[in-house]
Amino acid sequence: MADVEIVATYELYNINRTRLENLIHRIFGAARLDVEIKDRFGQPVVPREWFLVPLFIVDEAMERIRDGTITGYTYDPKTASLARVAPPGVGI
Repeated sequence: MADVEIVATYELYNINRTRLENLIHRIFGAARLDVEIKDRFGQPVVPREWFLVPLFIVDEAMERIRDGTITGYTYDPKTASLARVAPPGVGI
């Protein structure tokens, strides 16, 4: 629904695409762009696939996905960094 400029590509192997997409949404959810646009028929659409994340963070996230260390991280837009998330039940 919008022109894009490809600035990076990543090759990942032996990864379930659906799980990868869900993981990306979980990690970058706090940075989802909150916008409503009109489609070609003038109908409002709220894209869920657009995130405001610096490229160096995407690079880091892809490396963590590759090496398996992404579990327990989420993107913190305030610090523009991947931050460790406490496991459920910790800190209570």
